[in-house]
Amino acid sequence: MTELIRKKLSDSAGARWTALFIVAFTMMMGYFITDVMSPLEVLLETSKAQGGLGWSSSDYGFFAGSYGLINVFLLMLFFGGLILDKMGIRFTGVMASGLMVVGVVIKYIGVTADFGDSTFTLQFVNFSLPMSAAVASLGFAIFGVGCEICGITISKVITKWFTGHELALAMGVQVGLARLGTTAAMAGSLPLAKAFGNHVSAPILLGLVLLIAGFLAFIVYTVMDKKLDASAEASAQSESTEDEGFHFADLKFIFTNPGFWCITLLCLMFYSGVFPFLKFATKLMVENYGVPSSLAGSLPGAIPLGTIILTPLFGTIYDRIGKGATLMLIGSVMLTLVHVIFMLHILPVGWFAVIMMIVLGIAFSLVPSAMWPSVPKIIPMKLLGSAYAIIFYIQNIGLSLVPMAIGKINKADPTFTGMETFFIGCGTAAIIVASALLFIDKRKNYGLQQANVKK
Repeated sequence: MTELIRKKLSDSAGARWTALFIVAFTMMMGYFITDVMSPLEVLLETSKAQGGLGWSSSDYGFFAGSYGLINVFLLMLFFGGLILDKMGIRFTGVMASGLMVVGVVIKYIGVTADFGDSTFTLQFVNFSLPMSAAVASLGFAIFGVGCEICGITISKVITKWFTGHELALAMGVQVGLARLGTTAAMAGSLPLAKAFGNHVSAPILLGLVLLIAGFLAFIVYTVMDKKLDASAEASAQSESTEDEGFHFADLKFIFTNPGFWCITLLCLMFYSGVFPFLKFATKLMVENYGVPSSLAGSLPGAIPLGTIILTPLFGTIYDRIGKGATLMLIGSVMLTLVHVIFMLHILPVGWFAVIMMIVLGIAFSLVPSAMWPSVPKIIPMKLLGSAYAIIFYIQNIGLSLVPMAIGKINKADPTFTGMETFFIGCGTAAIIVASALLFIDKRKNYGLQQANVKK
């Protein structure tokens, strides 16, 4: 009887896709808030007399970087993974989405309250911020903790419902919806602010309302999650049983697992060759390939947008055919070839640069579509939150340090040769790690080359 009920839940396509879209909506709202202030930099730096907040570019830079401060320096993302594995999906998800709401409320206060000319100062390090920027940064940092923990929680939710089914497709759809949230923020934030008299608070208030809706959506999901656990309580694969068996000593399994470290290093190297490059790609295409600045500026933003379609498509291939490690290797090779071509300055015409960016976009969809669904094949469910947290933590460190390094490289070598050499190194490392993962999979039988859908 228990098995019969269980089939009506996690084995029901309608139930699992409903669960996915509920939690994906929560995450999509989080991604909207993450980038809602990115198009507003000019308004934020406008003087108060002209209706802005009077921030400097360095004030805005600190605010933008505050997202990861608590996660990186206080290890909150790592602890979030431990909380997820120890306390379970329902507790952690509500906590994380609640933290996101609290963070946005504080950020909204930061950009709407009249702080006058007051500043936040740390004299011993000669650091100061306008009070509005300091309060907004505090809110963004708290939001960042909630958003990252919510991200790993939703990854575990998807694994829980879709193991043995369309796991890669489900993760691809979630990524696509998250990118849609980013696109909506980038496209709609500035027009909305201008429609309300250049008030930066307008898009933030909209984001807050949407995020509260996402918070409520996750509460609705907890009802489904509880029903799934109740229906599977007799199964050794149910999350509640595995969570009860979680011990901190179990983390040794993660730290000594070669497949896990291959995935982690691949994530670090691959994303280090993509996201930081997109920050500098516009200038490269204009100066080295003569691409019009209007087109060159829109291409880097279009690359993540393309993942909305391509990532679920490649995920379906992984689900139905398998070959996950091979897909990751192919994507890493494509990434490296693009950077080699950019470094050698082959065929310096605009249309060729556009084609290379399209190839990069395909690689950017190919690797994640296989990488994230492969983690549950290597790490058991009861440790999955900690595993994703460690991967994201190391990835965040890389994505923080690499742009700084590239900035110094470009200052010393404005031809972009040094920059592309660096990215070729990242791509080559990704190829080596993906090849090692393919080899280890054959020895450890993780099943990375096998289809996700069980027939």
